[in-house]
Amino acid sequence: MTVRHGFHATMTAQPGKVDELIKLLLDAPSLPHDDCLVFLVARSASDRDVVHVIEGWTSAEAHSAFFGGDRAQALVAKLQPLLAGEPTYTDAVPVGGKAIF
Repeated sequence: MTVRHGFHATMTAQPGKVDELIKLLLDAPSLPHDDCLVFLVARSASDRDVVHVIEGWTSAEAHSAFFGGDRAQALVAKLQPLLAGEPTYTDAVPVGGKAIF
């Protein structure tokens, strides 16, 4: 399978809510989804409240279909009160690399 669609999201948590935000993201329903090939969550080294998410999907259509569903919308609803402002999104299609956890 090949990543053909992806993005990088940056979110800033409300003060004291970053750990809860990260837990929700790491429990995201996209992780076991077959069309989600990359899902990485990282905390900023310079600002503890800033969280980055990189996603890679088999297609834009698969991503849209997933995020239009009830499970993804429930996650978004849980994330919203934890955020200080709106997340920013940048198109990013992973082309390779390595991640070991």
